[in-house]
Amino acid sequence: MTTASPSKTLVLEIDYLLGVAFATSGPHADQPDWPPQPPRVFSALVASWAARGQRPEEAAALKWLEEQRTPRIVASGHVARSAPVRFVPPNDAQSGRSGDKAVLPSLRARQPRRFPATRPFDSKVRLHWPDTAPDDRTMAALEALAADTAYVGHSTSLTRCRFLREEGAAPENARWPTSTIYRGRFDELRRAYDANRRPGPGNPFKPPAVQRKETAGVFADRWLLLEHVVSKQGGAEMPDLRAAALVAKKIHKTLLSGYDKSGLHDAIPEMVSGHQPDRKPSRAPHIAIVPMSFTGFPHADGHALGFAVIPPRGSDLFDDPDFLKALRMVAPKEEDSERRLMHLDGFGLTFAPAFDPPDKRRSLDPALYTAEATTFATVTPIVLDRHLKERGEARQIEIADQIATACRNAGLPEPGRDDIVPDKHSALEGAPSAYPSGNAPAWMRWKLPGALASRQLTHAVIRFPEPVRGPVLLGAGRFLGLGLCRPLDSTEERS
Repeated sequence: MTTASPSKTLVLEIDYLLGVAFATSGPHADQPDWPPQPPRVFSALVASWAARGQRPEEAAALKWLEEQRTPRIVASGHVARSAPVRFVPPNDAQSGRSGDKAVLPSLRARQPRRFPATRPFDSKVRLHWPDTAPDDRTMAALEALAADTAYVGHSTSLTRCRFLREEGAAPENARWPTSTIYRGRFDELRRAYDANRRPGPGNPFKPPAVQRKETAGVFADRWLLLEHVVSKQGGAEMPDLRAAALVAKKIHKTLLSGYDKSGLHDAIPEMVSGHQPDRKPSRAPHIAIVPMSFTGFPHADGHALGFAVIPPRGSDLFDDPDFLKALRMVAPKEEDSERRLMHLDGFGLTFAPAFDPPDKRRSLDPALYTAEATTFATVTPIVLDRHLKERGEARQIEIADQIATACRNAGLPEPGRDDIVPDKHSALEGAPSAYPSGNAPAWMRWKLPGALASRQLTHAVIRFPEPVRGPVLLGAGRFLGLGLCRPLDSTEERS
């Protein structure tokens, strides 16, 4: 019996050496273009061909490449860097026979420009051409071109590139591009260069339709945001993120008091109260209240900017007149600002509720948590459901098993033991550790309600066996914002 030989795949690996990519979809775009699309990469290879002396065998290799099927891209998520307007000189003026004062530096015109950039979580990007096997001559030419491709996009996006031959299909997390190269693109780029014209962006690409059931947990992606504000009456600073569970519990009590003030005490839905009519804890999903913090970005310090109320997926809580009435009772409109403000007794905090994230405060955007991804990392540590019994290596296995069970309890696919990496520290910059070291002061410990105070905390990176749509909240403290996770390898592009 013979077995079929594995399919061949051509791979172009691009490593952004500075950990940052400068590229836009057009001269006036204010958002970075990520991941790099095949037309941009192909243009960089053509530029290398021109710089290397326009060798015929390399031109033939590029023409061969443009005739292949559209490649798929493997790239990590990213953080967009803000792109303020800069005023820069245009191309040098021509003095001519009579002279032109515009060539003088003090008299040169200035044009508004933006220079968007992005910091990918992983500096390497890979383009996969499945079932593609160039002959040795073509492969050698492609390798030489890639080796001399020093940047992709703007000249400050320094890269190291190489072509590889691999066996097997593209990885499961490979995505289709939004634009593609095509037969004749090589000659089109040459004509544009000779005419001193900017080349076109390539042809738009529509991915083939794939019917796939979406996998998601029990929590919804529409959130009620509670932005921390300081009103004219003053207000306290937000407490450390490690006290978030206590603040979340107080917010929950405040929302419940809104029903009392509205005369709806007997009409509180189970998804809001978290209790059955007999006062036993609810077995059905109910609202979670989570901190929104400055984490996962360069130079993040983990401070909380507000909170969010997350209802169960598929519920219509935010359209329920009783919930909105209760919210209005605890967040009356302030005449001066015309904003509704919720004052949290005992903490001295003030929050402004809204269903849309405020401008220019990316850390308050639920999209950071609700994207589809395969790998997630904890922002706040998971509270384990059971006390640990093992020691050493067996203890790590015990923790991984509890996290796998927590995923299953949250309606998510259960990851394998080897796909869970528990740790004291978070993989996201700025997130506080799960517990302090040695003789650290008491304030460095996470503050938990009494029922959770004796439980073990742990951060973790979790890789699911299939893409999962956030939000992901895990563990015994998930309804109070503990075990809140962020995607590490989002399959969606969010600027």
